[in-house]
Amino acid sequence: MTRFLLKLWTAVKSKKGQSLVEYALILALVAIVVITALTALGGHTENAMSNVANTLGNAT
Repeated sequence: MTRFLLKLWTAVKSKKGQSLVEYALILALVAIVVITALTALGGHTENAMSNVANTLGNAT
């Protein structure tokens, strides 16, 4: 465990570590945007899927 933390600390202090942190921040930002979009559109999507299910159920 100590070796892992030492490697992690070394990576964070190096230039490669900066890139890693930047990519992690970008990934976190993208995740927040996706979660926000899914939350905002969730109701509309649920209604659309219900309409499709009802239409398929009535077709048989």
